[in-house]
Amino acid sequence: MERRTGSGLASVEAEQDGTFVLRVDGSPQSQVDLADPSHLSFEYMRRIGDVVDAIAPRRQPIAVVHVGGAALSLPRYVAVTRPRSRQIVLEPDEDLTDFVREALPLPKRSGIKVRPVTGRAGITELYDDSTDVLILDAFEHEAVPANLVTAEFFAECARVLRPTGVLVANLIDGQAGLPFIRRTAATVLAAIGPGAVLAERKILRGKGFGNVILVASRHPLPDLVDAGRRAQPPYDAMPLQDLAGKATPLTDAAPFTPPRAPASVFRS
Repeated sequence: MERRTGSGLASVEAEQDGTFVLRVDGSPQSQVDLADPSHLSFEYMRRIGDVVDAIAPRRQPIAVVHVGGAALSLPRYVAVTRPRSRQIVLEPDEDLTDFVREALPLPKRSGIKVRPVTGRAGITELYDDSTDVLILDAFEHEAVPANLVTAEFFAECARVLRPTGVLVANLIDGQAGLPFIRRTAATVLAAIGPGAVLAERKILRGKGFGNVILVASRHPLPDLVDAGRRAQPPYDAMPLQDLAGKATPLTDAAPFTPPRAPASVFRS
């Protein structure tokens, strides 16, 4: 199936293992296992799943906000592992959401509510202290939107998170010294609090372009090192403040351009 949407030409294709991949203009966005939504195929999504599993017991309902929707892989994961969870997805491309719902239907009473609004606008409409986990996983043309990584945006995230709430942000970088990730880490640290950085060692050493997960909370986080060691491929977990160092936080007033993933990079 394929359909022209606001994000581009969207298609859903069946894989040999029974999963389905959503692509937009040929770029993989999400992979969904309708038979087992707890199966997360993309490596970065499995890391986010590790974070959710570490902070909330399975079967325990939680309140989750997702900035970015695509094929709703992570909302499906939470819905099946923690039934009765309340989930809000901020996804501005309503045509894409309609296409995904048709091609990859959500189960009845999933608790997943998709709002056709940008992350920046949608976050301002949420109640204070209403969210256990806020997941940022939004891209435009293979880059994180600049207005979703500033001090002003993360201040709104801090407002809607409960005292024990956790921010999880999926970013990409591969530039020497990881300037974008370091500045975003400094921004998150200042707006929300300490946490961890999850990524393959080669990425953290600046020897490759790929996904970096930032985790932050005002409440102490559980240890994520063991989960990283067990993962395939394994990933490192380092303190957020170590990566931030003396980097300058990002703001709306200071223009910058988040890095764009090369065409050869598969965001998995």
